[in-house]
Amino acid sequence: MTRAPGAPLSLSSAALVASAQETITTLDQQDVLAMLEDPTVQIVDIRDIRELERDGMIPGARHAPRGMLEFWIDPESPYYKPELDDGRRLVLYCGSGWRSALSAEVLQRMGRDDVAHLGGGFSGWRKAGLPVAEYSKG
Repeated sequence: MTRAPGAPLSLSSAALVASAQETITTLDQQDVLAMLEDPTVQIVDIRDIRELERDGMIPGARHAPRGMLEFWIDPESPYYKPELDDGRRLVLYCGSGWRSALSAEVLQRMGRDDVAHLGGGFSGWRKAGLPVAEYSKG
C-alpha cells in the first residue's frame, strides 16, 4: 500500500535522532568549550554553508557539510579529506543537535569510535554566550 501524502511515516525523524542518541556520546557546551585548544580534538561544523555565512561558527571548527561528511571521512572515497582522518577525536555540531546526532551515529557505524556531538548544537552554543567566529573560506 502506498503511503498517502502527509500520513505518518513508519519511523519519524525524531525517532531516528532518539535512537542515535542512545548509542553516541553527547557533549555539552562546557565540555566543547574546554576542548577548543585541545590539539587532539577536531571540532566539525556540519551545517550548510549558508548557515555558517549567516551565523558564524565555533572558533577553530572545520566545515564538513552533512551531505559530504561520510565521503570526506572514508579513505576509499574519491572525496576523502585526510585532515578529517588524522587521529584527532571528532566533535560534530549542527544547528540544534539533530543532524550531528545522526552523523555521529553513521560515523560510528563506519568504524569511527572517536566521535561525539554537541548537544543543543550551535543554537545552544550561542544561547550560552560562548565565542563565535565569522566564517571565512579557506
